[in-house]
Amino acid sequence: MPDVRPESSGRIPPQAVDVEMSVLGAMLLEKEAIARAVEVLDETAFYKPSHQEIFKALVALFEKNEAADSITVVEELRRAGKLEAVGGPLYISDLTMHVTSAANVEYHAKIVLEKALLRNLISASTEITSRAFNENDDALDLLDEAENKIFQISEKRLKKSFTSMKEAVFTTMEMLESIHGKHSGVTGVPSGFTALDSMTGGFQNSDMIIVAARPSMGKTAFVLSLARNAAVDHGKPIGFFSLEMSAQQLVMRLICAEARVDAQSVRTGRLPDDQWRNLSTRIGKLYNAKIFIDDTPALSILELRAKARRLKAEHDISMIIIDYLQLMSGPKNVQSREQEISQISRSLKALAKELNIPVVALSQLNRAVETSSDKRPMLANLRESGAIEQDADVVLFIHRPEKYGLTRDDGSSAEGIAEIIIGKQRNGPTGEVELAFINQYARFENLALPTFDEYAPAGGNEPAF
Repeated sequence: MPDVRPESSGRIPPQAVDVEMSVLGAMLLEKEAIARAVEVLDETAFYKPSHQEIFKALVALFEKNEAADSITVVEELRRAGKLEAVGGPLYISDLTMHVTSAANVEYHAKIVLEKALLRNLISASTEITSRAFNENDDALDLLDEAENKIFQISEKRLKKSFTSMKEAVFTTMEMLESIHGKHSGVTGVPSGFTALDSMTGGFQNSDMIIVAARPSMGKTAFVLSLARNAAVDHGKPIGFFSLEMSAQQLVMRLICAEARVDAQSVRTGRLPDDQWRNLSTRIGKLYNAKIFIDDTPALSILELRAKARRLKAEHDISMIIIDYLQLMSGPKNVQSREQEISQISRSLKALAKELNIPVVALSQLNRAVETSSDKRPMLANLRESGAIEQDADVVLFIHRPEKYGLTRDDGSSAEGIAEIIIGKQRNGPTGEVELAFINQYARFENLALPTFDEYAPAGGNEPAF
């Protein structure tokens, strides 16, 4: 990104030339100062072009494991034909006079970086402002580019140094102490399904969880169950992005599942009075649930990230659910749909890490699953991109054998049974669990009542769905 110069803006941009000289002087005096400075800076962080060239010469010598002092830097610049342009040998020698202590190089380097970040912000905003006034670019494309520029600037300040074993052990023990005594083994956001949570420990912070199935397997019903169980039974604020159904349709499903009434009867106004009274009573639980729904169709990954950040800031959400991944739009400068899905997948994983919450995304499966004898989905069946499998920390498949006229593994009837197949779990076992699926209410339940106290809903002992 080009620097902002006085002649282009009319004002002197943020800079600290004297501090730049202190950094370079320290690097000339001590090899260790070079090592510390390059952890924070690159040559573009320096305001003066001459300082950029001197920094590059110092780093070049450092990388060759050669001595880097006033004499060798002068020779390096002379070979590159840059010596006179930077002020000659005298200027190089004078740099060491600006150093009070080489031990302060890291602190001074951070000041130089801060000024560079401010200049980069000015440069990016000036360019975006100019292009916005010209009105030649698509507004959403320009918005996406603006965010990318700001993100790139932000990344420059996120150079992370090594974590010592002492620090790593201390923070890890703090985490372990916080979960010690939770005999249920649930350390993340509970799904509400006992068997599933016993294998996953709940949905963990910074994880991307993919829930995949063929059409009509109950994908939306399943993630609505996740949202309801976390929000109603455990008080977790949940963000729900629905790209396929409206907020009203989602809430209709939640109400019918909660009250155990037939959705078709509700939609057609044919619900018996006693069931209507039950429905009216049961919606109280949902009324106060902290589930925040966004039903914007064709949502872009840019818009979703912005909305998710706002939800996190305003409501401290514990989990995000997206229904579903293939309906999102990604950057317009990609060559194929597969590349677009890959970009979306990577962005969702980055969002999970940024907000430090689990992100659950529904995904379609390709038709190849229908050709297998047992119809069980596999990782290879994830549609449109291998990046989804690579980026995901957990992949769950929903499989209902009765949809294909199949029985359970032991030969018994599979009616009302949904298999949740854990096809991938980066930090845990794979396998499968069985849940009850009541098609009439589009409701998932535990096959048996939970045995852990924390799974008991706030209002009683009714099983989660």
